[in-house]
Amino acid sequence: TPGAGLAAARPARAIVPGERIHVIGAAGAGASAAVLHAAWAGAAADGCDPGGPSPYSAAIEAVGIAIAAEHDAAHVTTTLPPDRLAVTKALTAIAPDHPELVAARRAGIPIEPWQQVVADAAVGRTLVGVAGTHGKSTSAGWLVHVLHAAGADPSAFVGALLPASITGGVPATARRGDGPAFVVEADEYAGNFDAYQPAIAIVTSAEWDHPDVFADEAAVIGAFDGWLRATAAPRAHRVAGRAPVAVINVADRGAAALAERLRDWPGTILATAILDADGSRAATFTRGMAEQYATAEGPARALLGRIIASDEDGTSLELHGLDDLRGPLLARLSTAGRHNAANALGVAGAAIALGIPADRIVAGLASFGGVGRRLERKGEVGDVVVFDDYGHHPTAIRATLAAVRQRSPGRRVWAVYEPLTYHRTAALFDEFATVLAEADAVAIADIWPGRDPDTTIASAAGLAAAIAVRNPAILVEAPGSVEATASWLAGEVRPGDAVLVMGGGRSYRIGELLLEALADR
Repeated sequence: TPGAGLAAARPARAIVPGERIHVIGAAGAGASAAVLHAAWAGAAADGCDPGGPSPYSAAIEAVGIAIAAEHDAAHVTTTLPPDRLAVTKALTAIAPDHPELVAARRAGIPIEPWQQVVADAAVGRTLVGVAGTHGKSTSAGWLVHVLHAAGADPSAFVGALLPASITGGVPATARRGDGPAFVVEADEYAGNFDAYQPAIAIVTSAEWDHPDVFADEAAVIGAFDGWLRATAAPRAHRVAGRAPVAVINVADRGAAALAERLRDWPGTILATAILDADGSRAATFTRGMAEQYATAEGPARALLGRIIASDEDGTSLELHGLDDLRGPLLARLSTAGRHNAANALGVAGAAIALGIPADRIVAGLASFGGVGRRLERKGEVGDVVVFDDYGHHPTAIRATLAAVRQRSPGRRVWAVYEPLTYHRTAALFDEFATVLAEADAVAIADIWPGRDPDTTIASAAGLAAAIAVRNPAILVEAPGSVEATASWLAGEVRPGDAVLVMGGGRSYRIGELLLEALADR
């Protein structure tokens, strides 16, 4: 069970200067942020990761912290043992006999999720938790950008690389700032977000995912409900005397169901939605939403958006509904896709709750260039353009394919996917096959197992075959490994193609290898 054997959940407490914190898996997106925030708070932080250098570990090395290249009980049994270990909850499920975990238990050293370290680093700050099945990293990174551009100097953890222009150094998933706001990406898997009790929360969506821990969509919605209810308790991250605020995208079915459940919640809901209707009806929508999503604190507030234009350069978004905005405002987004317009509304809502002036919010929305592996344009060789994205859920894949078509009109669009975990692939098999069949050509790399012990319940070849059944007119192949997939693609793509690479694991290497191969041919 993910999280089994970890120390009991506790309220956040400030990191003690000199406290020794050892982080297992320190080269990961989240764990690397825990190392950095612990070090910035004055802890003696270190870590280990046999996976070797990663896109996230450079930031740790830049501050002079070495990451050991192996797991070893000696990291715990040293003459100056750590005061606590920080791990990903998944490790306790896939490696309960991990040598460092065993040694820590024997020595009575607390073992906590790395999210607890980040939460402890945020004590005394106004915590903003960005949650949702989809759009967490983009929304969190976008909010950090808006706050930074407005001079608010936020601290942050985001599950994707923030550019050097934001971090002030090398790209990293963490930012250190002196302003009051601390933005965190809050992941629902196995209750990872329970370490955070934010003053302001964004919920982008609530849909079934992580089938190894959630039985269905209702279980996912229940997890978000429990998390938001915990924010109402007096905790270290709350602003004294202020009720919490939840910015919820009620255009999403699951998130709307969550908002409906919060009738007795002692906080305020700011309901956001992209309107299909004419913008002149915004006032009618606003009045209806105010009562529909009322809580114990009173009527909801509403922030509505209308897409008035979209092209390969971005999206023009009109914002309606809040007195703070003093009438409709227009934001020209450089990001593509309806899903990113919805993300922008959530970011705007949180920024308003933080007191950022409307003109600075609009400017920050417009100047955001994205975060790593979220519809990231990797390069172009021989009129073949390559995009890279972390999408690994059918809904995310469909939205990202649509965004690529917006960015690349007239091009043949490839969907190149490395499925993330056997459980997810098996549970959502039909949905994956259906959405991937909407591309013009498809390549399925071998499944990345992640934390899965059972590798027999799905296969890349089986998924490719199901896609071919749904759309016999397109080219579909399962070439094998990441390297084999990139090599096969190099022989199949042609000038005018747009290649969208998606997935977790090592999928980011497919685009890099493909561009190298195209440059050499």
